[in-house]
Amino acid sequence: MRILVVDDDAQILKALRINLAARGYEVSMARSGPEALEVAAKVKPELVVLDLGLPGFSGIQVIEGLRGWTDVPILVVSGRSDSSDKVNALDAGADDYVTKPFAIDELLARVRALGRRALAEPEEPISRFGNVTVDLAARTVSRADAEGRPTIVKLTPTEWHILEVLVRNPRRLVTKHHLLTTVWGPAYENEDGYLRLYLTQLRKKLEPEPSRPRYLLTEPGMGYRFSPDAE
Repeated sequence: MRILVVDDDAQILKALRINLAARGYEVSMARSGPEALEVAAKVKPELVVLDLGLPGFSGIQVIEGLRGWTDVPILVVSGRSDSSDKVNALDAGADDYVTKPFAIDELLARVRALGRRALAEPEEPISRFGNVTVDLAARTVSRADAEGRPTIVKLTPTEWHILEVLVRNPRRLVTKHHLLTTVWGPAYENEDGYLRLYLTQLRKKLEPEPSRPRYLLTEPGMGYRFSPDAE
């Protein structure tokens, strides 16, 4: 997989290049906003690891520039830990966010997760997690019993809409802002209580242990993530 790493810190660039190359990734590097877009246009990366504080122009502008022509997964790695910075990056089109300083194992896990999505086959209408099957085409949800016999799970239209958005973005962090404006409309962009209520209801219907969710995860202060690979 071709990965573009964008950071103005030479030590971080070197560390990421060594760790990624050691695991078989083909690594390109850029140290500024303009250089990032120039290199991306040349090498057509399959994943971008991006800092937000860049010379030339910001990481947010790099995300917006990339999103003008590619849906390549973008992993933001930044020292900015404020939730508003994370939400702004995710709303601009980033797929995930890691705060500096980071553990290299965590970053590599995020890279692998985004890489699986980048290399996946085109979206299938069927999604399975645990004993639950979601049929996006038929707009149905079923849950298998101990003998494997499916039973239809009745969802409200709003519950279905939220689940559909999450299932169509597996492993990707979906911001509260995106869910609220997609499901309810722009007038509801600050109504976090709606999401908490409906996610609680979905977990009661779909999670094996609703109080300890495995698949419909909360990212505190940012949004939610559908994790179909949880065991």
